[in-house]
Amino acid sequence: MSGGSTALNTGAPRHGIGAAARGLAYGLAFCGLTLAGAAILLAAPALVLDVLLPGAPLSGGPSSGDRLHLWLGLVVTLVPCTALGVRWAAGRAGPTAGATLLVPPVLTIAAILTYGGPPPGGDHGAVWLAIPLVLCGVLGIRWVAWATRSLVGACCGVPIAAPYQPFPGARQIARWLLTDTATGRDLLWAAVNAGGGCVLVTAPPGLILYGLGTIDALDTPVQHTLQFTRPPVPPGPPLPPQPYTERLTDWLATPLNPGGLTAWLAIPLGLAMVALGLYLGPRLLPVYGRFARSMLGPNRQAELALRVRHLAQTRSDTIDSGAAEMRRIERDLHDGAQARLVAMGMTLDAAEGLVEASPAAARALLTEARDSSIKALEELRDLVRGIHPPVLADRGLVDALRALALDLPLRVEFSGELPDRPPAPVESAAYFAVSELLANVSKHAGATHVWIDVGYARGTLRIGVTDDGRGGADPAQGTGLRGLERRLAAFDGVLAVSSPRGGPTMVNLEIPCA
Repeated sequence: MSGGSTALNTGAPRHGIGAAARGLAYGLAFCGLTLAGAAILLAAPALVLDVLLPGAPLSGGPSSGDRLHLWLGLVVTLVPCTALGVRWAAGRAGPTAGATLLVPPVLTIAAILTYGGPPPGGDHGAVWLAIPLVLCGVLGIRWVAWATRSLVGACCGVPIAAPYQPFPGARQIARWLLTDTATGRDLLWAAVNAGGGCVLVTAPPGLILYGLGTIDALDTPVQHTLQFTRPPVPPGPPLPPQPYTERLTDWLATPLNPGGLTAWLAIPLGLAMVALGLYLGPRLLPVYGRFARSMLGPNRQAELALRVRHLAQTRSDTIDSGAAEMRRIERDLHDGAQARLVAMGMTLDAAEGLVEASPAAARALLTEARDSSIKALEELRDLVRGIHPPVLADRGLVDALRALALDLPLRVEFSGELPDRPPAPVESAAYFAVSELLANVSKHAGATHVWIDVGYARGTLRIGVTDDGRGGADPAQGTGLRGLERRLAAFDGVLAVSSPRGGPTMVNLEIPCA
């Protein structure tokens, strides 16, 4: 979303063994999210069906044994997990708290499948469990959608904005969930994804596993073909016949005729399947990302609502920032140049009274007034430089940043050029943002080396500031980075921060110039 901080994202590699392995890992992660969404969708309906239709296929038979501990786990965890999910949805807890929403649905499905009888408590118990389970399920689907958006943005290079309405408070959570159109889109996504949309990410791992299984099925025929020797089996009573179902892999691993093509046919087939799975893995991820964005991203109405909300927030932040800047200018004038000018006027009045009586004393007072005027002029120049530096107006952003870097007591490496000057408001915002970043580096980072990189691509001004300091900068901790975010948000700008403990700290600014 515009105007916020984000993690630095370089995207997944598109070629090579690393890309194939990463595509396989992300595909398995998407499979896990698909299964979690399916379990959440089925939990409450399965509980109701288990009561209404005791002989339904989902119900466990008498031979499955009693698994009362699963029902007990569901009863114990349902309310706490739902409460943690509400805190996560409100932004007061991390994603781990949201992940606990998966526990009650999974326990419900496991208990229905393994418990040999109706749910404990009968109809009333099922009703009292189903009501909070629905709320837990809706929140759980929202968590699955959030995890899918995050994973799609990280591995597919397809960012998906969250289309949800602001959290109104715990008392209105039911109305918030039911009236938000994004909730229905999340539920539809979970159903469509579990019903077949996940094929885009499950097909590559499936091909790889099937190819490995095909090769593994060569065990007996290959050993027979290569005349492997096995240790003799001690004599004993014959084993009873075991039921066996022939598989395609077994058929492929069986000689077609005694003197012709043998089990080696399965080896190239299995290797081809594995290679095809590794090839398709990283290439189907962007397709799946676009498919997910079409369903999980905001529709046009939600985009307009998000845009209006963003503009209202940035307007408020801009007004507050402008008011704060006006107070700063007034304070600097009152405490600096204005005080000196008042003192200079009093000095001139005193010198005027001493011109005839004591010319030497009047001359000293005039000298003092001249020094005061010089200092007042310097303070006015500093004040004007803080509003809009002359070097920025005269020579542009790149030269202004170079001049800013020269004043730092650190080693600075500057790189990059701009094809043309950005608009004046963008130049000013970028200059003061970099100025504040460099001031933070000098005061707090403990760095010895700073790198500044300036670039322009696709209508966006990009500036990177990197230092070798101690790291640990976090906009969420209420530092000066929050103020930078608010100021850049007025231009739909983004502040991306990567600052692990121990450094280095990398801060990227992106400001649209259109």
